[in-house]
Amino acid sequence: MARDNILSKYLCFFFNKLLSVNEIKSKKLNSPKNFLIVRQHNQLGDLLSGVSLFRAIKETYPESHLTLIVSPLNYPGIVKNKFIDKVFIYDKKKIYNPVYFLKLIKLLRESYDVTIVPVVVSISFTSNLIARLAKSKTRIGCSSLNGKENTSSFFFDRKVKLDWRQHPDSNVSERSLDIVRPFGINTHNFRSEISFDETDIKTVKVFLNELDAAKEVIIIGLHIGAGKVPNRWSLLKFTELIEQINNNYNAKFYLTGSMADTDAIAYIKNKSPLKIGVFMNKEIPEVAALIDNSDLFISNDTGIMHVAGTTNTPQISIFGPTNPFNWAPIGEKKIFIRKSEIVDDISVKDVFSVCKLLLDENEKGKINV
Repeated sequence: MARDNILSKYLCFFFNKLLSVNEIKSKKLNSPKNFLIVRQHNQLGDLLSGVSLFRAIKETYPESHLTLIVSPLNYPGIVKNKFIDKVFIYDKKKIYNPVYFLKLIKLLRESYDVTIVPVVVSISFTSNLIARLAKSKTRIGCSSLNGKENTSSFFFDRKVKLDWRQHPDSNVSERSLDIVRPFGINTHNFRSEISFDETDIKTVKVFLNELDAAKEVIIIGLHIGAGKVPNRWSLLKFTELIEQINNNYNAKFYLTGSMADTDAIAYIKNKSPLKIGVFMNKEIPEVAALIDNSDLFISNDTGIMHVAGTTNTPQISIFGPTNPFNWAPIGEKKIFIRKSEIVDDISVKDVFSVCKLLLDENEKGKINV
């Protein structure tokens, strides 16, 4: 650890001498047209929560062109996104491949008016360096994050102090805008956005037909997995919840997931006598299209929760250790449940009561018992 700290300090010293730029205090951007956003260090949820930044740029500068650098992990979240004009996937595993490296250099040597490194969770030296290497008139980055100094802020000529310690419950979708608000870039719409097309909708229709989801039936989706174990609500409770909903509503159920969720999905299907559809290993726009055509979506606190948050579908998000005020989707009929840092403190009754609240507003599929 000490050796890593020494190396980090040496690199910062070296790059400071070689690539530092003079700070400019002015907040005027002079009608920029070409933007480069570097978000290669963020997870899928962080990226989707920060779509408000892309929207703000397009609303402030409607004729602007927005290029985004992302990682292979968060790229699926912005496929077909209507605010993004160009995407480059930064894969550090390929950086020593000459062909890939030349493509990256070509991208960075295009002329940009403004380059921005958004920060909501952690500071990334790599993102900051990429921003500095870009051929850009202006580079915006943070000088510090919640009191922690950005030791590579010398890469930026416009610096913004980010500190949410006085507002610990502010949502990440709003925090994402604080890096550009001083420059007059803002929006009042903090919702995320995933764009899907007719091809995605066709895939969804085929799936729903196979599920025998008639028009009078309620369609309910569930995402039972989560990358972080403490965020996973009990599979047994998910099974009991499905049974309780089925006893009160004429509903069809489906599960979303990836290969990482194989065992969990198998457990639910084996425990339940119902026909439960599985929408596995699908593209993010396809998942968004399916949720958009559902009557309710229930999930743990994980990436797919943010995908569901981009739709108008009523949604229940089950939280444990994470602060839901920071991360829960924003919008009408977007409800989160949290009792403590232990996610299983939430009971089946807790979740079903919210299901009932949301489903009873629509008489479709209701069983009179």
